Amino acid sequence: MVEIHAAHGYLLNSFLSPLSNKRTDDYGGSFENRTRLLCEVTEKIRTVWPEKYPLFVRISATDWVEGGWTAEDSVALAKKLGALGVDLIDCSSGGNVPAAKIPVGPGYQVPFAAQVRAEAGIKTGAVGMITSPEQADQIVRMGEADVVLMAREFLRHPYWPLNAAKPLHQTVVAPAQYGRAFQ
Repeated sequence: MVEIHAAHGYLLNSFLSPLSNKRTDDYGGSFENRTRLLCEVTEKIRTVWPEKYPLFVRISATDWVEGGWTAEDSVALAKKLGALGVDLIDCSSGGNVPAAKIPVGPGYQVPFAAQVRAEAGIKTGAVGMITSPEQADQIVRMGEADVVLMAREFLRHPYWPLNAAKPLHQTVVAPAQYGRAFQ
């Protein structure tokens, strides 16, 4: 799979948000113009990335600042990206505006994945302070997202997937060289 990173104040995200995109050409101003570059990048990638392989796009679903990018903008963008062959929207948030007041807490970004999934009709990934197997399992089982994407927790606990299987009563068939991790 390939993921296009269009979040957290990086280049593609800076085009999306009206707070950072002050352009007056075809890539600034209206929603259509601000989403143009990401759509063009997506189209170009899809011409060389086979349809049989997943294409994800990571977005900041909100800037957390009045007048900035919103969850509703994310839904509209997800619809456009789905039509261009994107398979999943990875719903993060923030990172574009330093003064944003982000209500950080366990699962605080999950509602964005749920909203985009429900309203745009595209698969989503939930991220952000998802640390327990039960929490991750509930997000997927409740239909709030199609997958849970984790990074920091895997850095802290590299065997997290193996250990997560136990409380969820799942059997993991791992390569033999990982056998001792089950002990």
